[in-house]
Amino acid sequence: MHHEDEEATVTQHDTPTRPAAGGDPSADPSADPARERDQQLAERSVTALRADDAVARDLGIDLLEVGPGTSRVRMQVRPTMTNGLRTTHGGYVFVLADTAFAYACNSRGRATVAAGCDIAFLEPTGAGDVLEAVATERALRGRSGIYDVSVLRGDRVVAEFRGRSRALGPSAPPLP
Repeated sequence: MHHEDEEATVTQHDTPTRPAAGGDPSADPSADPARERDQQLAERSVTALRADDAVARDLGIDLLEVGPGTSRVRMQVRPTMTNGLRTTHGGYVFVLADTAFAYACNSRGRATVAAGCDIAFLEPTGAGDVLEAVATERALRGRSGIYDVSVLRGDRVVAEFRGRSRALGPSAPPLP
């Protein structure tokens, strides 16, 4: 399903942007040194992770925003990403959500992997659609975390993903 009124061009972002403050001064990381430090760590960690992320690069997944425990990514659906029903193959929607999840759970500077996840596909998409995935940390306890990811086409949620993460042990190198 291509929507003519949707943005058809996806731009590449080499440097992630910070989450919008939305007019709330307390949401501005530069107003608090600890928040600024956490924001810088998130940006460094995810930039380092993306440097070797061949899947995101090959699929044209752009990083739009990153913050401590959060990320927002975007991908335009290509004709080669559709199935026999001419809708986006669910695997590509999953990869987009999983990428947002990976960036959010690695934003704290510890090498972190998925321990499990599930996805609910709510609405089909198709070639030409621009999808965004927004990941939010819901809980972080020790080495375990829970993250929710909404996949949107415009302002419509097309899939919901829940990921469970596990930080690698002390022998794993920290992200830069």
